[in-house]
Amino acid sequence: MIANTMTLESEEEETHQVTQEEEIEETSQDSTDYKVLGRVNTPHDVKKLSSKELELLCNDIRQFLISNLSQTGGHLAPNLGIVETTVAINKVFSLPRDEVVFDVGHQAYVHKILTGRKSEFESLRQYKGLSGFTHIEESVYDLFTTGHGGTSISSAIGKAIARDQKGRNSHVLAIIGDGALTEGMALEALNHAGHLQSRVIIILNDNGMSIAPNVGGFSRYFDKVRDEPHIRSSKEYLKHLVKEIPQVGDQIYQLMSTMKNSFKYLWTPGIIFEELGIRYFGPIDGHDLEGLINIFEEIKHHDRPVLLHVRTTKGKGFKAAEDKSVKGAKWHGGGPFCPMKQEFLKSSSALLTYSKVFGEHLSDLADQDDKVTAITAAMPDGTGLTTFRDRHPDKFFDVAMAEQHAVTTGAGIASSGLKPFVAIYSTFLQRGYDQIVHDVCLQNLPVRFCMDRSGLVGADGPTHHGVFDIAYLRPLHNLTLMVPRDENQFARMLNTMKDLDNGPSAIRYPRGAGNGSEFKGETSRIEVGKAEVLQDGSDLTLFALGTMVKQATEIAPILKEEGISCRVVDARFVKPLDGACLEESVNKSPYIVTLEEGVLQGGFGSAVLEYLEDNNLKYHLKRVGIADAFVPHGAVDKLYKQLKLDSKSLKESILNWYRSHKQ
Repeated sequence: MIANTMTLESEEEETHQVTQEEEIEETSQDSTDYKVLGRVNTPHDVKKLSSKELELLCNDIRQFLISNLSQTGGHLAPNLGIVETTVAINKVFSLPRDEVVFDVGHQAYVHKILTGRKSEFESLRQYKGLSGFTHIEESVYDLFTTGHGGTSISSAIGKAIARDQKGRNSHVLAIIGDGALTEGMALEALNHAGHLQSRVIIILNDNGMSIAPNVGGFSRYFDKVRDEPHIRSSKEYLKHLVKEIPQVGDQIYQLMSTMKNSFKYLWTPGIIFEELGIRYFGPIDGHDLEGLINIFEEIKHHDRPVLLHVRTTKGKGFKAAEDKSVKGAKWHGGGPFCPMKQEFLKSSSALLTYSKVFGEHLSDLADQDDKVTAITAAMPDGTGLTTFRDRHPDKFFDVAMAEQHAVTTGAGIASSGLKPFVAIYSTFLQRGYDQIVHDVCLQNLPVRFCMDRSGLVGADGPTHHGVFDIAYLRPLHNLTLMVPRDENQFARMLNTMKDLDNGPSAIRYPRGAGNGSEFKGETSRIEVGKAEVLQDGSDLTLFALGTMVKQATEIAPILKEEGISCRVVDARFVKPLDGACLEESVNKSPYIVTLEEGVLQGGFGSAVLEYLEDNNLKYHLKRVGIADAFVPHGAVDKLYKQLKLDSKSLKESILNWYRSHKQ
């Protein structure tokens, strides 16, 4: 029985709440119940283990992961699939002298277990607890802070360059998944690795499943390679085919070896890497621990870049997570679950999330307008576009994990007269910033950016909090930027965007559910740049945006009890700003408070400040938002308190500010 209510969030799954009434099977065990894991606290302990003990350790780790993540939630399937690979790395290499960089970092739980952090797993992704990714400040074994895809090879090359410059003789390893390898940055890094020819070991963890089923040419290529026999190099493949032919086998083998350049396209499954100048090994069974150890012992002696192609089963050892369907993909990451039933614990909320509202309403818009198209970068489920995909498959485009490409693809579609909606998480859209500037705004193309997970997202932490979007989009010419306070406003803004053909537009909306406001069948629009006065008052104006509108409406009556009459305004638009409404508010009272769930520097409050200054208005302004520091991971309500964005803190800070300036 879970004693307290917990809210846990992840990048892929919607919020799950565990209440006192929900029972789960008790599977957590003391370390003494594990056959080997209790004796392992550092990579040095792994080196001491026999082959049999290493196999038992892998079983213990899977048991440990299932037991702990059933309580905390987290990225279950990726970590179950990489157990043997991580154990083999710790057996063969000398961490942290040998440096291991993970891509994304969500598959680093096994790494954390083996590097002295297993006793802290109850705090995984909790406020002030273990990060769900590698974090450079958490451990000397975490060599790079991660959270976004496609970074590992680049950072590993940088570390290899530094190692060579310092004259050290250590190894640098990069672990990257087949989904992340579609990132443009990863491909650029492969190109550089082949040119540089410095010693770096790239481990391609190929499980054929990312957050959603992989798409694209690289996915098809890896599908083909997976079907090849288990070979480790082109010469071994040749030997496998012809060496054993009676009498003439040796001669044929020697002849074909001398004609390697002519035959390698037929014989080498990893030819794409070989042609880049990277020695390819694989594909090999990523769950064959002895085979992994042997291949690592071999490739660590190579003096040039090496790519080891490891085939793994995502979610290995947990049947529901091994499922290759969309249903199985949900186990990539999620909240608490019942290990025995292999089911996520149901949310106590019946409200639709903003992602679901987006998918449903955009599908309705596509029913009405055949020019509407939708683009996502490997996040059809997370952005709610599975509904759109199912209803309008010919208008849906998943471009894989390639945000820059998604943005410019949208620009190309818009330039040809269609209406693209590009749905990307706020924090991931940062990766396509130059494309937004150069390919969209500069050409004034009507691309519609739908930024899910704006604001604080919770357990995934600083790499996933969408708090910079207002600041990075607001300076861009031609762009309209809007923020809804509820589901109905959201639907109306989507209606507005659909017919906004005179330039690019963007809408930011939070993770999780709204307040249940009715949106179905909504056809009305919102006047661009028009704020809405929700409550009039005479002493000060609370000029709020998005999620902070709720905070403003909650603290207004509290401030009224203190003798302060508040005007509450839902700004709705960051750009263009409703200057007329702002001037009207200042004329009523010069005391203005802006509230936003984003960074203060360059944010909504800065836009208000600029308007007041530029128009020579007399004012007293307090800007409320996120100060100049990265926000850690943790439940959103706890983060609100830390940032003083909760109702109690807001009431106290606004009250003190008003009284000090009123004197």
